Amino acid sequence: MTSWQSYLDEHQSEYLEQMLDFLRIPSISSLPEHAGDVRAAGEWVMARCRDAGLEHIEMMETGG
Repeated sequence: MTSWQSYLDEHQSEYLEQMLDFLRIPSISSLPEHAGDVRAAGEWVMARCRDAGLEHIEMMETGG
């Protein structure tokens, strides 16, 4: 087994829990009352990008 495979095996439950956290956000909706959920999902993705070392991250607002 290669080192990256070992790393993934060791951290599988952590990554799975993170993905489940993301999937629990009701972020696919055109209903205005879910605008905060859509934003929360975007912020979650931005945080994971920062955790991965990305420096230039921007949330882009759209019309809907």
